[in-house]
Amino acid sequence: QVQLVESGGGLVQPGGSLRLSCAASGFTFSNYGMSWVRQAPGKGLEWLSDINSGGGKTHYADSVKGRFTISRDNAKNTLYLQMDSLKPEDTAVYYCSRVVPPYEFDYWGQGTQVTVSS
Repeated sequence: QVQLVESGGGLVQPGGSLRLSCAASGFTFSNYGMSWVRQAPGKGLEWLSDINSGGGKTHYADSVKGRFTISRDNAKNTLYLQMDSLKPEDTAVYYCSRVVPPYEFDYWGQGTQVTVSS
């Protein structure tokens, strides 16, 4: 069965960095685009970034462009999100998801909490 397991969240000070990981199993990871989505306290889901199956094409939301970097290692079946220059408003639960045509998210991980606070 498809499984997506996020890790790497935690408490970080403003201006700090974190790298999130999403370990995928149960499907051929290299055949699918992947995405990161977050949900801040009391708010709806916010799409952050996606990457195509080969890793050569990425897209970012304006809110994280220039600060976050999505990447993947298909040999390790793992998706990453490098988060730099973190702000308190980045506090949220971060989810990875699998992307299927036309552009839907069919599987989600359980999420990892990121808290940015001094």
